[in-house]
Amino acid sequence: MGDERAKEAAKSSALRKPMTIEEFLEWEAQQPLRYEFDGFQPIAMAGGTAAHAAIQRNLAIAVGGRLRRKPCQFYGSDLKIETVETIRYPDGFVVCSPFAAGATRIPDPVVIFEVLSDDSAQRDLVTKNHEYAGIQSVRRYIVLAQDEMAGTMFERIGTDWAGHLLRADSILRMPEIDIEVPLAELYEGVELAPVEPVAAAQA
Repeated sequence: MGDERAKEAAKSSALRKPMTIEEFLEWEAQQPLRYEFDGFQPIAMAGGTAAHAAIQRNLAIAVGGRLRRKPCQFYGSDLKIETVETIRYPDGFVVCSPFAAGATRIPDPVVIFEVLSDDSAQRDLVTKNHEYAGIQSVRRYIVLAQDEMAGTMFERIGTDWAGHLLRADSILRMPEIDIEVPLAELYEGVELAPVEPVAAAQA
């Protein structure tokens, strides 16, 4: 009994041992599903909603279409990006440098997009925000809500990383890739929750 407990304790300890990025990539290559790497351990990628998928589709059409025959190109969540300590699969990103056709990991994205979900909001707005800001090539990080036409856009201004709230009439101006996209275009065909009317203030 004691030997079995010792083995289980050793196994548990081994599972808690932090992976390196290279160890994770080697491990992930053997898995049937996709995982992100949070700098410590693999994190399984959960499935999304119809709204999430529709916004991703619109990103590919609106951003990717405007970049046709330009040096920068849009890619979806099939490719991973490498931060200082983690591996992430953004919902979309733009890269302006060439890479091999067989590459699966992109080190130098310029603009990154994430679509919020209930279980990812904290991670996307805080954890990934810090990670993406730490990639020197990244000029802009855009986080989109999926239940309303809104979001937050972070951009690099000199040494500052500044955030701006997005609303339904916002225009996403991305001079680093030389395009502009109305926020509303990213929500075409997306069924959004009805907006609750603001109650009149009582006298």
